[in-house]
Amino acid sequence: MESIIVACITGVVTLIGVILSNSKNRAVMEVKLDALTAKVEEHNQLIERTYRLEEGLPVVRNDIETLKGKAG
Repeated sequence: MESIIVACITGVVTLIGVILSNSKNRAVMEVKLDALTAKVEEHNQLIERTYRLEEGLPVVRNDIETLKGKAG
């Protein structure tokens, strides 16, 4: 009977330890996920700005050619 009680106590203590460990690991993963999300958003903003710059490039090239024609 004594061994059953010891086994139950050990099981409960182990369960508490696992729950606390999982809680800590989950908190760390959430922090890492938030940091990664911020980096991805920053990258996406950079890509959007680059795309907008590339859209305006033909206009700038046309303006340069027009100015070259007027100067020459």
